[in-house]
Amino acid sequence: MTDSGIDPVLAAAAKAKGKRPWFFKDPDVERVLNITMALAMELAVTRQRLDVLERLLDQRGVLARQDIEQFTPEADAEQERQQWNRDYIARVLRILIQSAEGESAEAAGVDQAMEAVMDELTRM
Repeated sequence: MTDSGIDPVLAAAAKAKGKRPWFFKDPDVERVLNITMALAMELAVTRQRLDVLERLLDQRGVLARQDIEQFTPEADAEQERQQWNRDYIARVLRILIQSAEGESAEAAGVDQAMEAVMDELTRM
């Protein structure tokens, strides 16, 4: 139960009235789409809250927004970030990685794809 008195497990189990719209014939694809959209909404909310924090810090003279854009982490911090990114991508792509285990050619392809994603994330 949260501070607001709402149980997030019960809230997640709540169902909307009426028939659920389906966009794909395969229910598994539909489930993945629903999970992806829920994550996209969480990310959007996080981005909005981060924007609020940046604006408040800037308005109050604590930190200019351009300082955030120009920030370059020290080597240790950058290594920690890269490790966190690798771990995060591994968690997100876990099902793909697990299904590729045992098939060395595919597993190598997944590793290469993960490295490509990591390179892209570190350039952001």
